Amino acid sequence: MGKQPGVSFSHVGICVSDLERSLRFYTEVLGFTLKQSIPELGTPFDTLVELPGAKLRVHQVQLGGVTLELIGFIDTQVVGPAERRPMNQRGITHLTLVTDDLETVLARVEEFGGTVHPGTRVDSAFGPIVFCSDPDGVRIELMQPVTG
Repeated sequence: MGKQPGVSFSHVGICVSDLERSLRFYTEVLGFTLKQSIPELGTPFDTLVELPGAKLRVHQVQLGGVTLELIGFIDTQVVGPAERRPMNQRGITHLTLVTDDLETVLARVEEFGGTVHPGTRVDSAFGPIVFCSDPDGVRIELMQPVTG
């Protein structure tokens, strides 16, 4: 068997229904910073995303070493449910973020169009943990680690 090729992590893409609303949510609620904006991507990216003729706009946001690519479509309808995905559905289930002030972040989630799911809240040996979702239903686990 040959040498393992080098692979590194680049980003996670999230299709959003309102690009500017999602940018505000991820930056003003969750503390991501805007890394790069691309006002329009057409050919050859329409082929890459398998939507011939589609034009995309992108905001890349970063927190620590993680980059999210928020993808908005200019002239193509965004499809699919805006509800959070069940945890037992194949595929990526959630993002996990750590905060030092869970209550303040949760209040801001609602203020910026997201949803807090209080029924998921648990007090664990790791600290309090609760799920929320962004304005398009992406599930986000927020945890406040126990200090001391």
